[in-house]
Amino acid sequence: MFLALEQVGLRYPQTSGRRDAVISVSMALEQGQIGVLIGPSGCGKTSLLRAVAGLERLHSGRISVAGDCVADAEQGLHLPPEARRIGMVFQDYALFPHLTIAQNVAFGLKHLPRAERAARVQDMLELVGLAHAAQRAPHQLSGGQQQRVALARALAPAPRLLLLDEPFSSLDVDLRERLSQELRAILKQAGTTALFVTHDQAEAFAIGDSVGVMHQGRLEQWDAAYTVYHRPATRFVAEFIGHGVFVPARVEALEQGRRVVTPLGEVTGLADLRQAPDYCPLGCECHLNDPAPQACDLLLRADDIVHDDDAPTKARIERKVFRGSEFLYTLSLAGGEQLLALVPSHHDHKVGDWIGIRAEVDHVVTFARTPATPV
Repeated sequence: MFLALEQVGLRYPQTSGRRDAVISVSMALEQGQIGVLIGPSGCGKTSLLRAVAGLERLHSGRISVAGDCVADAEQGLHLPPEARRIGMVFQDYALFPHLTIAQNVAFGLKHLPRAERAARVQDMLELVGLAHAAQRAPHQLSGGQQQRVALARALAPAPRLLLLDEPFSSLDVDLRERLSQELRAILKQAGTTALFVTHDQAEAFAIGDSVGVMHQGRLEQWDAAYTVYHRPATRFVAEFIGHGVFVPARVEALEQGRRVVTPLGEVTGLADLRQAPDYCPLGCECHLNDPAPQACDLLLRADDIVHDDDAPTKARIERKVFRGSEFLYTLSLAGGEQLLALVPSHHDHKVGDWIGIRAEVDHVVTFARTPATPV
């Protein structure tokens, strides 16, 4: 592995003892891959990034980059940031206002001969699409362009690893979406291994080859974005990623596979369950050879609920959020269970209306039952 973290722990001093900011985190990236850390504020993702950069000393564990150990708490090893050959891009760009764009990009290349330095600057500016702005000052560029300059400056010394700490957080939503796609293309073209921190799920999914979800200092899951969304490893990941709720359900054995019964009736589209009858997806711990129905909580995301006026199950619209092409409805069933549903915006119903709904679940995600009213 190009970047490897093994049981990494990080503590900060407090007036009453010490606080664990990162707890026993293990993860890895292959060369050229992009990893993204996501989680709520204070979950430890930026602290973990700072530990990789060498800005924080490990309390436990080990970090290696390109096969070289850069930090080992047990051995007392801690390479300083300047010895790790790691680049960083921050939220605030940190460009030098008195230097031109070209001079900003060249700042970390003073060790190179003048001609080689100029060629490298030109290459980096072409890579980020700003060769035409080489002689401009930072204040003459837009926020998105300044962020691309910061990226070019970080890539210019050819770091072994690039770290990015919420670099688009100060930009508007549309610009963030466009730049996240551009960033991935730039990093892939340069062949750069990168670790990116964000609080934006759409950004994480657009950029990352692997996505890590952190919670209270722990890495809850580290996997491909598709897997994190459709196969969350923990209840926290299931609740944090996307829009969804848990509803009480029960799994019943059939002659061929099983079925899941919910307040919406039997869930359809259970390809995963029926193809693997001995496996109850993620946490329910029920078995086919146990004939008794097994209680569980079923995750239903907003895109699992289909608006169908002919469906026998009806739900009352409690809240609605207009999103242009669609509405996000918060719904209540007759029994009080709440659901979320994404509905095309031409289906414009009023709050208080009852509409027909049905569940279409391609990826069944269940967890052990929490205290709730039985189905």
